[in-house]
Amino acid sequence: MSYCRRREALRKRLRQSELDALLVTDALNVRYLTGFTGSNSALLVHAEGDEASVFCTDGRYRTQSQRQVPDLRRLIERSCQLRLATLAVEAGIGRLGFESHVVTVDGHAALAKVTGADALVATSRSVEVLRLIKDDAEVAVLREACAAADTALAGLLGEGGLCPGRTEREVARDLETRMVAAGAAGPSFETIVATGANSAVPHHRPTDAVLRRGDLLKMDFGALVNGYHSDMTRTVVLGQPEQWQRDLYALVAAAQAAGRAALRAGAQLRDVDAAARDVITQAGHGEDFVHGLGHGVGLQIHEAPALSQFGVGTLAAGMAVTVEPGVYLVDRGGVRIEDTLVVSGGEPELLTLTTKDLVIVPC
Repeated sequence: MSYCRRREALRKRLRQSELDALLVTDALNVRYLTGFTGSNSALLVHAEGDEASVFCTDGRYRTQSQRQVPDLRRLIERSCQLRLATLAVEAGIGRLGFESHVVTVDGHAALAKVTGADALVATSRSVEVLRLIKDDAEVAVLREACAAADTALAGLLGEGGLCPGRTEREVARDLETRMVAAGAAGPSFETIVATGANSAVPHHRPTDAVLRRGDLLKMDFGALVNGYHSDMTRTVVLGQPEQWQRDLYALVAAAQAAGRAALRAGAQLRDVDAAARDVITQAGHGEDFVHGLGHGVGLQIHEAPALSQFGVGTLAAGMAVTVEPGVYLVDRGGVRIEDTLVVSGGEPELLTLTTKDLVIVPC
Protein backbone atom coordinates (compact mmCIF):
# COMPACT_ATOMS: atom_id res chain seq x y z
CA MET A 1 0.00 0.00 0.00
CA SER A 2 2.86 2.43 0.70
CA TYR A 3 4.09 2.11 -2.89
CA CYS A 4 0.65 3.02 -4.18
CA ARG A 5 0.58 6.06 -1.91
CA ARG A 6 4.03 7.12 -3.07
CA ARG A 7 3.03 6.89 -6.73
CA GLU A 8 -0.12 8.89 -6.04
CA ALA A 9 1.94 11.59 -4.34
CA LEU A 10 4.17 11.70 -7.42
CA ARG A 11 1.14 11.98 -9.70
CA LYS A 12 0.00 15.07 -7.82
CA ARG A 13 3.35 16.65 -8.60
CA LEU A 14 3.03 15.65 -12.25
CA ARG A 15 -0.36 17.25 -12.54
CA GLN A 16 0.92 20.42 -10.88
CA SER A 17 3.70 20.53 -13.48
CA GLU A 18 1.24 19.78 -16.30
CA LEU A 19 3.06 16.57 -17.19
CA ASP A 20 1.20 13.61 -18.64
CA ALA A 21 3.71 11.09 -17.30
CA LEU A 22 7.20 10.70 -15.84
CA LEU A 23 9.79 8.20 -17.05
CA VAL A 24 11.62 7.10 -13.89
CA THR A 25 15.03 5.59 -14.62
CA ASP A 26 16.99 6.01 -11.39
CA ALA A 27 17.16 2.55 -9.78
CA LEU A 28 16.60 3.83 -6.23
CA ASN A 29 13.62 5.90 -7.34
CA VAL A 30 12.12 2.85 -9.06
CA ARG A 31 12.65 0.90 -5.85
CA TYR A 32 11.03 3.67 -3.78
CA LEU A 33 7.94 3.67 -6.02
CA THR A 34 7.57 -0.09 -6.61
CA GLY A 35 9.69 -2.13 -4.19
CA PHE A 36 11.74 -3.63 -7.04
CA THR A 37 15.38 -4.37 -6.11
CA GLY A 38 16.84 -5.61 -9.41
CA SER A 39 19.63 -3.90 -11.34
CA ASN A 40 17.74 -3.04 -14.55
CA SER A 41 14.36 -1.33 -14.52
CA ALA A 42 12.35 1.71 -15.49
CA LEU A 43 8.90 2.95 -14.62
CA LEU A 44 6.40 5.00 -16.57
CA VAL A 45 4.21 6.80 -14.03
CA HIS A 46 1.09 8.12 -15.74
CA ALA A 47 -0.60 11.19 -14.28
CA GLU A 48 -4.03 9.53 -14.64
CA GLY A 49 -3.33 6.56 -12.38
CA ASP A 50 -1.74 3.15 -11.93
CA GLU A 51 -3.98 1.63 -14.59
CA ALA A 52 -2.05 3.53 -17.25
CA SER A 53 1.37 3.18 -15.59
CA VAL A 54 3.89 0.53 -16.69
CA PHE A 55 6.88 -1.13 -15.03
CA CYS A 56 9.67 -2.66 -17.11
CA THR A 57 12.61 -4.95 -16.42
CA ASP A 58 14.50 -7.63 -18.35
CA GLY A 59 14.15 -11.41 -18.44
CA ARG A 60 16.57 -12.04 -15.61
CA TYR A 61 14.03 -10.55 -13.21
CA ARG A 62 10.81 -12.04 -14.59
CA THR A 63 10.07 -14.06 -11.46
CA GLN A 64 11.41 -11.47 -9.02
CA SER A 65 9.41 -8.63 -10.56
CA GLN A 66 6.24 -10.70 -10.50
CA ARG A 67 6.71 -11.08 -6.75
CA GLN A 68 7.90 -7.54 -5.98
CA VAL A 69 5.71 -5.55 -8.39
CA PRO A 70 2.38 -7.40 -8.56
CA ASP A 71 0.23 -4.27 -8.75
CA LEU A 72 1.43 -2.73 -12.03
CA ARG A 73 1.41 -3.74 -15.67
CA ARG A 74 4.82 -5.31 -16.37
CA LEU A 75 6.91 -5.47 -19.51
CA ILE A 76 9.92 -7.75 -19.96
CA GLU A 77 12.36 -5.96 -22.23
CA ARG A 78 16.09 -5.39 -22.21
CA SER A 79 16.00 -1.71 -23.21
CA CYS A 80 13.46 -0.48 -20.68
CA GLN A 81 13.81 3.26 -21.20
CA LEU A 82 13.26 3.19 -24.94
CA ARG A 83 10.45 0.64 -24.72
CA LEU A 84 8.54 2.73 -22.19
CA ALA A 85 9.14 5.86 -24.25
CA THR A 86 7.65 4.06 -27.24
CA LEU A 87 4.62 3.10 -25.16
CA ALA A 88 4.23 6.71 -24.09
CA VAL A 89 4.08 7.79 -27.73
CA GLU A 90 1.59 5.04 -28.56
CA ALA A 91 -0.56 6.15 -25.60
CA GLY A 92 -0.66 9.72 -26.90
CA ILE A 93 1.35 11.21 -24.04
CA GLY A 94 2.17 14.77 -25.08
CA ARG A 95 4.43 15.92 -22.23
CA LEU A 96 6.76 13.23 -20.92
CA GLY A 97 8.98 14.13 -18.00
CA PHE A 98 12.36 12.47 -17.65
CA GLU A 99 14.88 12.48 -14.80
CA SER A 100 17.30 15.04 -16.19
CA HIS A 101 19.74 14.54 -13.32
CA VAL A 102 20.02 10.86 -14.30
CA VAL A 103 19.65 10.63 -18.08
CA THR A 104 22.89 11.11 -20.02
CA VAL A 105 23.26 13.30 -23.10
CA ASP A 106 23.34 10.17 -25.26
CA GLY A 107 20.33 8.79 -23.43
CA HIS A 108 18.39 11.97 -24.05
CA ALA A 109 19.24 11.83 -27.75
CA ALA A 110 17.97 8.25 -27.93
CA LEU A 111 14.74 9.14 -26.14
CA ALA A 112 14.21 12.17 -28.39
CA LYS A 113 14.40 9.93 -31.47
CA VAL A 114 11.47 7.96 -30.10
CA THR A 115 9.31 10.72 -28.66
CA GLY A 116 10.43 13.84 -30.50
CA ALA A 117 12.45 16.43 -28.61
CA ASP A 118 9.44 18.69 -28.01
CA ALA A 119 7.65 16.00 -26.01
CA LEU A 120 10.46 15.55 -23.49
CA VAL A 121 10.40 17.75 -20.38
CA ALA A 122 13.45 17.90 -18.10
CA THR A 123 12.27 17.06 -14.59
CA SER A 124 14.87 17.07 -11.84
CA ARG A 125 14.51 15.20 -8.54
CA SER A 126 10.71 14.94 -8.44
CA VAL A 127 10.95 11.58 -6.67
CA GLU A 128 13.81 12.66 -4.42
CA VAL A 129 11.61 15.46 -3.07
CA LEU A 130 9.13 12.81 -1.93
CA ARG A 131 11.93 10.71 -0.47
CA LEU A 132 12.86 13.58 1.87
CA ILE A 133 9.93 12.69 4.15
CA LYS A 134 10.12 9.14 5.46
CA ASP A 135 6.84 7.29 5.97
CA ASP A 136 6.18 4.98 8.90
CA ALA A 137 7.47 1.92 7.05
CA GLU A 138 10.74 3.64 6.22
CA VAL A 139 11.27 4.87 9.77
CA ALA A 140 10.66 1.34 11.06
CA VAL A 141 13.39 -0.02 8.78
CA LEU A 142 15.76 2.78 9.79
CA ARG A 143 15.18 1.82 13.42
CA GLU A 144 16.20 -1.75 12.57
CA ALA A 145 19.31 -0.59 10.77
CA CYS A 146 20.35 1.63 13.67
CA ALA A 147 19.64 -1.16 16.16
CA ALA A 148 21.91 -3.53 14.22
CA ALA A 149 24.75 -1.01 14.44
CA ASP A 150 24.12 -0.41 18.16
CA THR A 151 24.16 -4.16 18.79
CA ALA A 152 27.41 -4.61 16.87
CA LEU A 153 29.24 -1.93 18.83
CA ALA A 154 27.89 -3.21 22.15
CA GLY A 155 29.22 -6.67 21.32
CA LEU A 156 32.58 -5.31 20.23
CA LEU A 157 32.98 -3.34 23.47
CA GLY A 158 31.63 -6.09 25.70
CA GLU A 159 33.85 -8.81 24.29
CA GLY A 160 37.15 -6.94 24.32
CA GLY A 161 37.20 -6.19 20.61
CA LEU A 162 38.95 -2.84 21.08
CA CYS A 163 42.03 -4.12 22.85
CA PRO A 164 45.41 -2.60 22.00
CA GLY A 165 47.28 -4.75 19.50
CA ARG A 166 44.42 -5.12 17.03
CA THR A 167 44.59 -3.20 13.76
CA GLU A 168 42.11 -0.71 12.36
CA ARG A 169 41.26 -3.18 9.59
CA GLU A 170 40.57 -5.97 12.06
CA VAL A 171 38.22 -3.79 14.09
CA ALA A 172 36.42 -2.59 10.95
CA ARG A 173 35.84 -6.15 9.70
CA ASP A 174 34.74 -7.21 13.17
CA LEU A 175 32.14 -4.43 13.31
CA GLU A 176 30.83 -5.34 9.85
CA THR A 177 30.57 -9.04 10.73
CA ARG A 178 28.69 -8.21 13.90
CA MET A 179 26.24 -5.97 12.04
CA VAL A 180 25.42 -8.83 9.67
CA ALA A 181 24.95 -11.16 12.64
CA ALA A 182 22.53 -8.56 14.07
CA GLY A 183 20.36 -8.67 10.96
CA ALA A 184 22.00 -6.33 8.45
CA ALA A 185 22.57 -7.23 4.81
CA GLY A 186 25.96 -5.58 5.14
CA PRO A 187 27.56 -2.27 6.06
CA SER A 188 26.02 1.00 4.88
CA PHE A 189 29.42 2.20 3.63
CA GLU A 190 33.08 1.43 4.10
CA THR A 191 33.54 1.39 7.86
CA ILE A 192 35.86 4.04 9.26
CA VAL A 193 38.13 2.98 12.11
CA ALA A 194 40.83 5.50 12.97
CA THR A 195 43.20 5.24 15.92
CA GLY A 196 45.59 7.76 17.43
CA ALA A 197 46.61 10.55 15.05
CA ASN A 198 44.50 8.92 12.32
CA SER A 199 41.37 9.91 14.23
CA ALA A 200 42.10 13.50 13.13
CA VAL A 201 41.42 12.49 9.51
CA PRO A 202 37.63 12.86 9.06
CA HIS A 203 37.25 10.08 6.45
CA HIS A 204 40.27 7.95 7.25
CA ARG A 205 40.27 4.51 5.62
CA PRO A 206 41.28 1.62 7.91
CA THR A 207 44.89 0.49 7.67
CA ASP A 208 47.16 -1.91 9.51
CA ALA A 209 47.78 0.77 12.13
CA VAL A 210 47.77 -0.86 15.56
CA LEU A 211 45.52 0.31 18.40
CA ARG A 212 47.62 1.54 21.32
CA ARG A 213 46.91 2.42 24.92
CA GLY A 214 46.20 6.14 25.22
CA ASP A 215 44.72 6.45 21.69
CA LEU A 216 41.51 8.13 20.73
CA LEU A 217 39.65 5.64 18.54
CA LYS A 218 37.01 6.93 16.14
CA MET A 219 34.50 4.53 14.55
CA ASP A 220 32.06 5.69 11.86
CA PHE A 221 29.84 2.88 10.61
CA GLY A 222 26.32 1.86 9.69
CA ALA A 223 24.13 -1.10 8.86
CA LEU A 224 22.15 -1.74 5.67
CA VAL A 225 18.69 -3.23 6.24
CA ASN A 226 16.16 -3.69 3.41
CA GLY A 227 17.98 -1.05 1.37
CA TYR A 228 18.01 1.58 4.13
CA HIS A 229 21.17 2.90 5.78
CA SER A 230 22.06 3.80 9.33
CA ASP A 231 24.98 6.06 10.26
CA MET A 232 26.68 6.46 13.63
CA THR A 233 30.05 7.66 14.90
CA ARG A 234 31.43 7.04 18.33
CA THR A 235 34.86 8.01 19.65
CA VAL A 236 36.33 6.14 22.62
CA VAL A 237 39.67 6.30 24.41
CA LEU A 238 41.84 3.27 25.04
CA GLY A 239 42.88 3.43 28.68
CA GLN A 240 42.81 6.49 30.89
CA PRO A 241 42.43 9.68 28.84
CA GLU A 242 44.67 12.70 29.09
CA GLN A 243 43.03 15.99 30.02
CA TRP A 244 43.16 17.36 26.45
CA GLN A 245 41.25 14.29 25.27
CA ARG A 246 38.59 14.78 27.92
CA ASP A 247 38.28 18.46 27.03
CA LEU A 248 38.06 17.76 23.31
CA TYR A 249 35.41 15.12 23.82
CA ALA A 250 33.37 17.38 26.12
CA LEU A 251 33.47 20.17 23.52
CA VAL A 252 32.21 17.94 20.69
CA ALA A 253 29.55 16.42 22.96
CA ALA A 254 28.28 19.91 23.82
CA ALA A 255 28.17 20.87 20.13
CA GLN A 256 26.35 17.68 19.23
CA ALA A 257 23.77 18.27 21.97
CA ALA A 258 23.22 21.82 20.67
CA GLY A 259 22.74 20.51 17.13
CA ARG A 260 20.22 17.91 18.29
CA ALA A 261 18.33 20.53 20.29
CA ALA A 262 18.01 22.74 17.18
CA LEU A 263 16.70 19.87 15.09
CA ARG A 264 12.98 20.44 14.67
CA ALA A 265 10.43 20.99 11.92
CA GLY A 266 10.61 24.48 10.46
CA ALA A 267 14.24 25.10 11.40
CA GLN A 268 16.51 26.51 8.72
CA LEU A 269 19.16 23.99 7.66
CA ARG A 270 22.01 26.46 8.12
CA ASP A 271 20.67 27.49 11.55
CA VAL A 272 20.88 23.90 12.80
CA ASP A 273 24.48 23.74 11.57
CA ALA A 274 25.21 27.07 13.27
CA ALA A 275 23.81 25.88 16.60
CA ALA A 276 26.53 23.24 16.82
CA ARG A 277 29.26 25.11 14.94
CA ASP A 278 29.02 28.17 17.19
CA VAL A 279 29.83 26.05 20.25
CA ILE A 280 33.02 24.85 18.60
CA THR A 281 33.93 28.24 17.16
CA GLN A 282 33.53 29.98 20.51
CA ALA A 283 35.94 27.45 22.00
CA GLY A 284 38.56 28.47 19.43
CA HIS A 285 38.30 25.37 17.22
CA GLY A 286 36.14 26.67 14.35
CA GLU A 287 38.86 25.87 11.80
CA ASP A 288 39.08 22.32 13.12
CA PHE A 289 35.41 21.56 12.29
CA VAL A 290 35.91 20.99 8.58
CA HIS A 291 32.60 19.53 7.33
CA GLY A 292 28.87 20.07 7.53
CA LEU A 293 26.88 19.12 10.58
CA GLY A 294 24.92 16.33 8.92
CA HIS A 295 22.98 14.89 6.02
CA GLY A 296 19.87 12.97 5.16
CA VAL A 297 19.87 9.16 5.26
CA GLY A 298 17.56 6.62 3.67
CA LEU A 299 17.94 4.60 0.50
CA GLN A 300 21.27 6.41 0.16
CA ILE A 301 23.79 6.95 2.92
CA HIS A 302 24.13 10.59 1.88
CA GLU A 303 20.96 12.24 0.59
CA ALA A 304 19.08 15.49 1.06
CA PRO A 305 18.77 17.55 3.18
CA ALA A 306 22.27 18.87 3.89
CA LEU A 307 22.80 20.42 7.31
CA SER A 308 25.64 22.81 6.58
CA GLN A 309 26.68 26.45 6.50
CA PHE A 310 25.49 26.49 2.91
CA GLY A 311 22.25 24.57 3.39
CA VAL A 312 19.17 26.10 1.80
CA GLY A 313 15.67 25.29 3.02
CA THR A 314 13.99 24.09 6.17
CA LEU A 315 13.52 20.84 8.02
CA ALA A 316 10.17 19.07 7.97
CA ALA A 317 8.69 16.37 10.17
CA GLY A 318 9.66 12.93 8.91
CA MET A 319 13.11 13.83 7.61
CA ALA A 320 15.83 11.41 8.74
CA VAL A 321 19.17 13.14 9.26
CA THR A 322 22.50 12.82 11.02
CA VAL A 323 24.01 15.25 13.51
CA GLU A 324 27.78 14.75 13.52
CA PRO A 325 30.06 17.58 14.61
CA GLY A 326 33.76 16.85 14.84
CA VAL A 327 36.97 18.54 15.90
CA TYR A 328 40.20 17.28 14.35
CA LEU A 329 43.62 18.21 15.72
CA VAL A 330 46.15 17.30 13.06
CA ASP A 331 48.82 14.82 14.19
CA ARG A 332 47.18 14.53 17.62
CA GLY A 333 43.69 13.10 17.31
CA GLY A 334 40.08 13.93 16.65
CA VAL A 335 36.60 13.37 18.03
CA ARG A 336 33.33 12.99 16.14
CA ILE A 337 29.98 12.06 17.68
CA GLU A 338 27.16 11.18 15.30
CA ASP A 339 23.56 10.13 15.65
CA THR A 340 20.77 9.36 13.20
CA LEU A 341 17.48 11.04 14.13
CA VAL A 342 14.01 11.61 12.69
CA VAL A 343 12.71 15.18 12.76
CA SER A 344 9.35 15.99 14.34
CA GLY A 345 7.50 19.09 15.48
CA GLY A 346 9.11 18.73 18.89
CA GLU A 347 12.02 16.65 20.13
CA PRO A 348 13.40 14.44 17.32
CA GLU A 349 13.36 10.67 17.61
CA LEU A 350 16.83 9.36 18.35
CA LEU A 351 17.51 6.13 16.42
CA THR A 352 21.14 5.46 17.40
CA LEU A 353 20.99 4.62 21.09
CA THR A 354 24.61 3.86 22.03
CA THR A 355 25.76 6.10 24.87
CA LYS A 356 27.40 9.40 24.04
CA ASP A 357 29.25 9.55 27.35
CA LEU A 358 33.00 9.21 26.95
CA VAL A 359 33.70 5.46 26.92
CA ILE A 360 37.04 4.57 28.50
CA VAL A 361 38.05 1.14 27.25
CA PRO A 362 39.92 -0.71 30.01
CA CYS A 363 43.28 -1.96 28.82
